[in-house]
Amino acid sequence: QVQLVESGGGLVQVGGSLRLSCAASGRTTSIYAVAWYRRPPGKEREFVAAKTWVGSATSYADSVEGRFTMSRDNAKNTVYLEMNNLKPADTAVYYCAVARVKGRYSDWGQGTQVTVSS
Repeated sequence: QVQLVESGGGLVQVGGSLRLSCAASGRTTSIYAVAWYRRPPGKEREFVAAKTWVGSATSYADSVEGRFTMSRDNAKNTVYLEMNNLKPADTAVYYCAVARVKGRYSDWGQGTQVTVSS
């Protein structure tokens, strides 16, 4: 199993920026990909971005493309989500998750709250 701890959430004004971090521990050698998801208030969880643990393949949801950037530091077993030009619609609890098999995210962090005020 992989343990994940997110950090970096907070309150930011519209147009502002935040950087989320997700530190992985445990069986990190088994990771295939890492993803960020979010759950807006009163809504279902939705995909934000994903990146393979090895290589550079990255994908983004249309709603964040061009504003969010996901990066990875394998030496620190940490992934980041740089969020720019934040909008009220980005308000959510953000979770990171890992997949040990392609497309199957099995280990999740506890989440970090991001609130964008207008």
